[in-house]
Amino acid sequence: MRALVLLGCLLASLLLPGQAEEAEDANEEAPLRDRSHIEKTLMLNEDKPSDDYSRHEITDGEITSKPMVLFLGPWSVGKSTMINYLLGLENTRYQLYTGAEPTTSEFTVLMHGPKLKTIEGIVMAADSARSFSPLEKFGQNFLEKLIGIEVPHKLLERVTFVDTPGIIENRKQQERGYPFNDVCQWFIDRADLIFVVFDPTKLDVGLELEMLFRQLKGRESQIRIILNKADNLATQMLMRVYGALFWSLAPLINVTEPPRVYVSSFWPQAYKPDTHQELFLQEEISLLEDLNQVIENRLENKIAFIRQHAIRVRIHALLVDRYLQTYRDKMTFFSDGELVFKDIVEDPDKFYIFKTILAKTNVSKFDLPNREAYKDFFGINPISSFKLLSQQCSYMGGCFLEKIERAITQELPGLLGSLGLGKNPGALNCDKTGCSETPKNRYRKH
Repeated sequence: MRALVLLGCLLASLLLPGQAEEAEDANEEAPLRDRSHIEKTLMLNEDKPSDDYSRHEITDGEITSKPMVLFLGPWSVGKSTMINYLLGLENTRYQLYTGAEPTTSEFTVLMHGPKLKTIEGIVMAADSARSFSPLEKFGQNFLEKLIGIEVPHKLLERVTFVDTPGIIENRKQQERGYPFNDVCQWFIDRADLIFVVFDPTKLDVGLELEMLFRQLKGRESQIRIILNKADNLATQMLMRVYGALFWSLAPLINVTEPPRVYVSSFWPQAYKPDTHQELFLQEEISLLEDLNQVIENRLENKIAFIRQHAIRVRIHALLVDRYLQTYRDKMTFFSDGELVFKDIVEDPDKFYIFKTILAKTNVSKFDLPNREAYKDFFGINPISSFKLLSQQCSYMGGCFLEKIERAITQELPGLLGSLGLGKNPGALNCDKTGCSETPKNRYRKH
């Protein structure tokens, strides 16, 4: 029993020491650190207007939305506190509520607005001009857990922050009342940058966190791991925690190069004395530069997102066309159409559905979707409701597939070229755009 008491005291001394000191010294105001590096790195002091490309002719909310930064991680690791710190919202009426207990139960979207305004999730989903209208498919229970906050902040003119509920391993999805992982996947698919935040006391990986990293598969270039509250640890303990973090995440991130890990303390209070303050500051500046690079490359990233979506649409159209053609080839006067198509859907490899796509088109085998997904797809969408691609061509309008091919191979790469990112940036006015410097690609490590 005495050993358990001693162990409890040890854990209490390590668990959230920042909050423990705050509770002991509630009447003593902690010194705040200098914020000048945030304004400098993110260029918040410059008077140049933000580029609002949402005023172009394209009006779809998802295409014209600002870059999105998504915050994920276990509960009470400092996600909301980090957002408050980056935006300078602490001790203001705009700040997100924080605490040692699980405090964020909603998906909170922070956007720019002329004045402080709270928008209910049902209103966000109903507004087709916003990029969040597709979230309505997750049901009313989720929309009650979605909230938008408009804040008059210069950084939010250029980026949107999304704060998520902390992962609690002993809670099942059913207890949340909505498909938590599906909602996370929706935001992951649209995020330009994903901050996965940990703190030294929450490095264990449970089923829900493991599922989250499965959903992040293929998005490694957007992931940034943050070891927060680092100034609460002595040097030796910090090294051990850093190693433990990699050990915990290694089975979940199976890539040649691991994601970038930032080690610092993202909150307004000054760093603890006798810690690596200079290191933490440099790590923070590196993260801010990473964030700024995403903002600067927002048009490039948006075009890449549209092209990626077009490739998926093209592959889906080819597969549905192949399923339909196979169905028609196997149908006879005496055939039972339902049984014929069930045989095709149950075993598409027997009819060379996917192999034919690979053989006759330039589709990569790594881009092909899961075969099982088409069982569900055709369960909802009868095969009889589709037409062959060859029947969707007209003399004046051309062919549907040809338009997508032209967008993928010519038009969208041409847009990148017009931004000075293609092979002929000399066509731009270099006096205004500074063509001498090639913008950094956030997908390539420097």
